[in-house]
Amino acid sequence: MLKPSDILDEKNKLLHKVCEEVTFPLEKEDIDLIDSAIQYLRLSQDEEEAERLHLRAGMGLAFPQLGKLKRIFVISYKTEEGDFIEYTVINPKIITHSSELIYVEEGEGCLSVNREVQGIVPRYARVTVGFYDTLGNYKEERVREEIAVAFQHEIDHLNGILFTDRIDKDDPYKGIDTIRSI
Repeated sequence: MLKPSDILDEKNKLLHKVCEEVTFPLEKEDIDLIDSAIQYLRLSQDEEEAERLHLRAGMGLAFPQLGKLKRIFVISYKTEEGDFIEYTVINPKIITHSSELIYVEEGEGCLSVNREVQGIVPRYARVTVGFYDTLGNYKEERVREEIAVAFQHEIDHLNGILFTDRIDKDDPYKGIDTIRSI
């Protein structure tokens, strides 16, 4: 199982490198890492397990955060009903996006950024993403709100961008009056 220490800190230069496209079939090591990342995210969203294992809650992990420069990320989102919506996304491309922008009201977070960060990160409210699943099948998914933010956040990781890079350094709350909060 992954441990918090397996996740690279924002100071690691690997997090600012662009990842390589993945070829199929996937290597067993990649499949195992996908499974471990999903398990980690599920446990991190269970209050008792997160406390027992000293995990910060997260809903997404990209391979560069785990030291692998491959265009793969996973999302595991626990619904209010307690179910999980999960995605394994390989070689993603944003196909379309809304003109409406949103931001996470309590602030965007990242398992690689272990500090409080002030400011907002403007994101598209809806995106359609083309990607491949673990078997190499092409898919397109239209996602909105929190899931859209997560997809954009993780795609940024694959391009060597942290959410902190998207906050205006001179005016961290720039545009807050014109962007909807979620």
